[in-house]
Amino acid sequence: MVLPHRLPRAFRSGRNWVALSVLAPLGMLAMCGLMLLDLRRDAWDKAEQTSRNLLQVVERDIARNVEIIDLSLQAVVDNLREPETSAASPRARQMILFDRAATARDLGVMLVLDENGDSVLDAAALPARKVNNADRDYFQAHKARSDLGLYISKPLVSRLTGAPIVVLSRRIDKPDGSFGGVVLGSLKLSYFSRLFDRIGLGRDGAINLYLREGTRVVRHPYVAADIGVNLAGTPNFDRFVREGSGAFVGTSVRDGVERHYAFTQVGAFPLVLNVALSTREIEDEWRVKAFGITAVVLVLCGLTIALSLLFGRELRRRAEMHAEMARLSRTDALTGLANRRRFEHALARAVEDARRTGKPLSLLVVDADHFKRCNDIYGHAIGDEVLKGLARCLAASVHRPGDLACRVGGEEFAVLLPGTDEGGALSVAREVHAQVSRLTVSSAGIAAGAVTVSIGAAVGPGDGPGAAQDLYRRADAALYEAKAGGRNQTRRAAGMGKGQGKVAA
Repeated sequence: MVLPHRLPRAFRSGRNWVALSVLAPLGMLAMCGLMLLDLRRDAWDKAEQTSRNLLQVVERDIARNVEIIDLSLQAVVDNLREPETSAASPRARQMILFDRAATARDLGVMLVLDENGDSVLDAAALPARKVNNADRDYFQAHKARSDLGLYISKPLVSRLTGAPIVVLSRRIDKPDGSFGGVVLGSLKLSYFSRLFDRIGLGRDGAINLYLREGTRVVRHPYVAADIGVNLAGTPNFDRFVREGSGAFVGTSVRDGVERHYAFTQVGAFPLVLNVALSTREIEDEWRVKAFGITAVVLVLCGLTIALSLLFGRELRRRAEMHAEMARLSRTDALTGLANRRRFEHALARAVEDARRTGKPLSLLVVDADHFKRCNDIYGHAIGDEVLKGLARCLAASVHRPGDLACRVGGEEFAVLLPGTDEGGALSVAREVHAQVSRLTVSSAGIAAGAVTVSIGAAVGPGDGPGAAQDLYRRADAALYEAKAGGRNQTRRAAGMGKGQGKVAA
């Protein structure tokens, strides 16, 4: 731990500690924000990768099953052209036309319809079960066009089994090229439900399979009302068809939920598949983590700020204490005036300033008259009161910011007057005598005029390295002249005015 006395001065004073206490938590919050953004990006990357993987798996499964049924349909069309098929017995013809794919679990029925829509061949029954599907859209489409190839119908209900199905069909042509009927295989919608039920997409996730013209073939989770709805013209579906494959975030027209859509075309078939994940659910796990991390960081920031403020307050307290100690080290404890240490420092600096600027420097040395007698008569407590009174008198006698009144020891005081010539110094001395003449100590019955002082005045700064000491020595010598001359007066040091002499109090 860094000790306060080893901190930079600005921090030891506490002035910048508040800024530090704010910047540190802000840094923590910034780092937390970056980490949360990174976690959010990871959540989206994971969701997008999951969508792509699911889309790929589901698309391959659907494409494979559709392709198997289509190959079976093509085999029926090809075999019907062979003379041997027509010549074979009904059972042999059934075996030739319908391979084992016709018995697959998810294949509903497999039929051959003649040009009138009547069932003539049935993979599951001999003779064929009777049904007419001339009104079905796939039958009418093949009848109208010979180039359709594989046709995938809208969802419908089988007339033979009653199960929801989608029909895959191909056209059968007669030898002359005219319409000869349709071969069809139906794929149960239960296949899609069973395939999708194994996939966990969350509460608002969905898988949709559409015909390219816009009709929804199936949706997971399954809702009967969703099947057969045409979404052509809606923004999301139009984007599926326009871009072919990709991913984007959009809002569902079905329920208004915002989802991440990953989509693709199923093989070479006219089918569009999408996997949709709720954006809210994508970020749910991230939100839980974000809430926990944010709560911890905020608590840590709060603790950091609290500790920083406490530490800052302690630094300020110590700085104030150090400042007070420094002030006390330069202040006389009894009178509150500057002490001898500060006086010597101020005198040396004033001498240097006077030499640099060429301005005069004056010094008054003041001493209480008969102070020992006062202590002997009234006691030291009253003597201290007298000294305090004298200090107030000196402080009241100087008015400029640069002037300094000091107690240099015992009953001796000094008044430093930078930029002051002899006349100014003697004027201040007279003010000191006037102030002291009004001094009283009522607790001891000391009346005004009972306390007097003697003053020695000198003007400098003088020359040589000992100029400060010389100035003080001359003022002190003048003080002794004032004492010797009867006290309660001011004497000028040699070199002031016309020479050493008395100045009226």
